[in-house]
Formats: sequence, C-alpha cells, structure tokens
Amino acid sequence: MTEEAPRIVTFGCRLNAYESEVMRGHAEAAGLHGAVIVNTCAVTAEAERQARQTIRRLRRDHPGARLIVTGCAAQNDADGFAAMPEVDRVLGNADKMRRESWRADGDSVSDAAEAPRAALDAPGVTGLAGRHRAFLQVQQGCDHACTFCIVPATRGPAESLAPETVVERARALVENGTPEVVLSGVDVASWGADLPGRPGIAHLARRLLRDLPALRRLRLSSLDPTAVDDALADLFAEEARLLPHVHLSAQAGDDMVLKRMGRRHRRDDVLAAARRLREARPGMTVGADLIAGFPTETEDQAANTRTLVEEAGLAPLHVFPYSGRPGTAAERMPQVPGDVRRDRAARLREAGARELRRSMAGRVGGTTRVLAEADGTGRADDYLPVRFVGARPEPGTVAWAALVDHDDDALMGEVLTHE
Repeated sequence: MTEEAPRIVTFGCRLNAYESEVMRGHAEAAGLHGAVIVNTCAVTAEAERQARQTIRRLRRDHPGARLIVTGCAAQNDADGFAAMPEVDRVLGNADKMRRESWRADGDSVSDAAEAPRAALDAPGVTGLAGRHRAFLQVQQGCDHACTFCIVPATRGPAESLAPETVVERARALVENGTPEVVLSGVDVASWGADLPGRPGIAHLARRLLRDLPALRRLRLSSLDPTAVDDALADLFAEEARLLPHVHLSAQAGDDMVLKRMGRRHRRDDVLAAARRLREARPGMTVGADLIAGFPTETEDQAANTRTLVEEAGLAPLHVFPYSGRPGTAAERMPQVPGDVRRDRAARLREAGARELRRSMAGRVGGTTRVLAEADGTGRADDYLPVRFVGARPEPGTVAWAALVDHDDDALMGEVLTHE
C-alpha cells in the first residue's frame, strides 16, 4: 500500500508557494506521511482568520492526521496557534526551511531574523507540484518600514541569494522541463542591495537569460515602482524571453496616503514606471496592488487612487481593504470605518475591471503565445487570462493563439500552432 504524501495548504504570496514545495520534500524525508501542513500568511487580519478557519476544517476532514502550522501568521502568533486544539505543532519561518526541524518534535519558532538565511540556504526545488510556472526564490526578508505591514517582523531583514546559486537553481528547473520561471521574494526589487557592487534585479534577469539559453520564459513578481529603472526598461526592450508583464506594489494613488504608509514612491513614480515600461515594450501589461480605506484616507484621496488606475492603465489589480495588524504604526492612526473600506475596495475593483476589459478589447484581433494551464485556460505572455475555444493544448505547453473575443473574465483564443 502506498503511503499518503503530506498534504500542504498554502496561503498568501508566491514565495509561500515556493517554500511549500521545499517543505514537502523535508516532510517526506522525515517520514511525515499523511501529515497536513498549513503554510499561513499574515499580510492581513483576514488572511489569518481564513487560516484559522481552514485549520478547523482540516481537522474535521482529517481527524487522525498530524496537523502542522507554519508561515508568517504562525511566526507572528505562535502561542495563539499552538493553543488551538486542532494543531499538533507550530514551526516558524526559519524552522520550516530547515530539514532537521521536520525530524524533531515539539514547537519550534526561531527569531524572524534567522528566516532569510534559513530560507536561502534551503535546497532549491525542481518544479512545483501540479504547476507549469515555477516560482524561484531569489531574495528573503524586507528592510522597509511600511506603516501597515507586519511582514518585516515575520520574515526578518532583506537578504539576497547569490547570483551563481540563482542560475544553478534555475538551470535545474529548466532541465526538468519547466516552461516558465518567475523570480520571487519578499521584496524582489531589493535583490542585490546586500551584495558586492549592489547589482539590481535587471542584472540578475539579464544573467539568467544569458547563461541559460534554454530558459524560454522568465517573469518577474511584484516590484516597487522605484525599481523600474533604465536597466530594467532596456532589458524589456531587448529580450523577448523576459515576459511583458509587471505587477507594481503601488498601494495607493494619493501622495499624502503614500507618505503615511511609509512608502518610498509617490503617485508620479507609478505613472512614470508604467510609461517607461510601455515605451520599452509596447503592449506591456502593468498591474498593481492597492489598499482601500487606509487610516485617515478621505474620499478625495480614495478618488485619486481610482483615477490612477485609469491614468496608468493598471490591470489586473489586487485590491485589499485595509486590515489593521497589531504592532504596526497604522493601527494607531485614525481608522476608516469598515463599511467605508469595503465600499472603496469595491469601487477600486470596478475601476480595475473596466481597465482590464479595455486592455483585453485592445488585444482582440491579434495573436499571442499562451502557456496552457488546466481546464482549457492559460496565461498570455502579458499575463492576461485566455480561455481556449475549440482545440485545447496540453497543460504545460506553449501555443500561439488568435485572440477572437473576450468577456469580463478572459480573452478567447483559438490555437494556431505550438512552439
């Protein structure tokens, strides 16, 4: 009888998805067959609430399984998760990446400052289970002090993976047949700031494309608007394998709100980044993270964020109603009522949906490459969603498609040929 593999439920960012695959290998090596592992997120109070709700459901569904909780929420409130009757063990962010932690017993939550090195020292993965787009961690931790964010306290200070190691881990993914690699981290834009010569993320991407000619598709995860410099724009202009999509960590479109958030950029920086990217690569898709209802935000300031979506052509959006986190400076500021936050988030999402429809309408009649996923869907080079009509390519293959129509959710594509 085959032993049941560990089950991992992942919340939050792309980095968590990568780390879950590292943990899968550690748990299997430790003989934790049939265990249930919950990799939590602490970016909002809602994310933590959902994790607790999921833990209770998983215990009901798997009454005899060993249930282990880890991730940022576990790092932030280890005692609270350990006190849940459903939970057998809690591991912090540093400990979850150490193979020896999985062979031991008892809770283990090291200081968050240890998390970056533990994560970067962990072995790379050769793919992500059931996925055709692999997230490659190149950086850990964050040195910024955004007033709404608890992540620096759960992930520790910024630290970069050496470029030679990034190349070798990417090579392993390519040799295993991974068609697309996404460079990810807590603050990808800061990669290289702690390395000799302070190389930037554009330097790393250029080196990967130079050293790995078999790497067909390279994508970047979320970037601070200030990271969009001449070096990055030039690389987008020169290298077709660097896919034409950037997701900006914009957060707001009003300068006073951005200042109170402790962000390094201002509204004009978002506009300049979007313009520079599109000048370098016509057809570039620029998405954004945005927070609605940040403390002290007025209706006029919220409107400034909505107009930024149209002015900068931001789509798709990830919109979050502000969620206070204990221990952050923003929690001590005058709060916007919850119903107002939710209303502003809904209006931001509507603005994003309009911009997405406009972007998709502009693509109809053209052709694009699409990385096919499950259920007859895929992502175009610019990351817009595509739903195949007629023949469906095999998941994990790249097809050229004619874009014949769109609805509110996706472009519709007919397969022309395969790469």
